[in-house]
Amino acid sequence: MAKIFITGSADGLGRLAAKQLIEVGHEVVLHARNAERGEQALKSTPGASGVLVGDLSDIEATKVLAEKANTKGTFDAVIHNAGVYQANSRQLLHVNTLAPYILTALMHRPKRLIYLSSGMHLSGKPEWTERPSYSDTKLHIVMLAKALARKWPEVYANALDPGWVPTKMGGAGAPDNLEQGYQTQVWLAVSNEPGALVSGQYFHHQKLARYNHSADDIYRQDMLLAECSRLTGVII
Repeated sequence: MAKIFITGSADGLGRLAAKQLIEVGHEVVLHARNAERGEQALKSTPGASGVLVGDLSDIEATKVLAEKANTKGTFDAVIHNAGVYQANSRQLLHVNTLAPYILTALMHRPKRLIYLSSGMHLSGKPEWTERPSYSDTKLHIVMLAKALARKWPEVYANALDPGWVPTKMGGAGAPDNLEQGYQTQVWLAVSNEPGALVSGQYFHHQKLARYNHSADDIYRQDMLLAECSRLTGVII
């Protein structure tokens, strides 16, 4: 049995991944941005071992969330699922880029790190900006996974595109398969298949996928880490 923490698991793909993992016997700790959503998450996800509350748009609250997570011990896997789409540049930066960075830096190091990116990262710009687009932040996530794969060889760190699926974020008319939207993160979190025991890769529906190769640039990876450290006061 693995112990897994999933950010943004009050609804959408995060909750679906949590339910799947619980059904097959794993211990799952949920996350919600406030207490009310946390209570709803526990009610809608029977078998979850708990829920941690923290607003990922707030740097200090995210640091506190990492402290709360560490009271649970070391997780086997962390799925960085939380994200925002229709938001201003500050929220995009804080939730999509800085929050995964902070949690990765401050939480006890797991065996597996899974980051949700997007096919839209292909049009993201690798040059650092504090006013990023959604695509930019999803490129940041791929860069972060690749940087960690390089720096932490003992950890499996990967990014994935869940597809454009019919969740609250994706909208009811999204064309991709909802079940396939969460299966890759479940697979990367717990599978011992050789295809899942890799690092620094980018997946779509459990297969290696085309990605923006600027994410492989070590200088840009290190620049991303340096800027995240400058803004948060946290060092990886």
